[in-house]
Amino acid sequence: MNSRAKGCRGERMWRDELRDAGFTARRGQQFSGGSDSPDVICESLPNYHFEVKFVQAGNPYVWMEQAIRDAGVKTPVVAHKRNGKDWLVVMRASDAINLIKKAEGI
Repeated sequence: MNSRAKGCRGERMWRDELRDAGFTARRGQQFSGGSDSPDVICESLPNYHFEVKFVQAGNPYVWMEQAIRDAGVKTPVVAHKRNGKDWLVVMRASDAINLIKKAEGI
């Protein structure tokens, strides 16, 4: 499988992960077409920009830099999956702390 097809598959998998959690989500590029389009658009979470990486190896700092560049005013989130492993979500610590504070009512 070429890397583009694998990337598209990963985007569909992350979309389905969000849908399974009860969110409305769809792949982004095929609708918006721009280079700054999120890989997955989640209407239920409009303040988040999702960058999806479905690779065995890579640099999460590079991925996050791309997500930050593309996110604009949204919170950048990198969803990463390796074959046979669970999804991981990468966020800046400051964004994660703000999310936790909001969830805890702090």
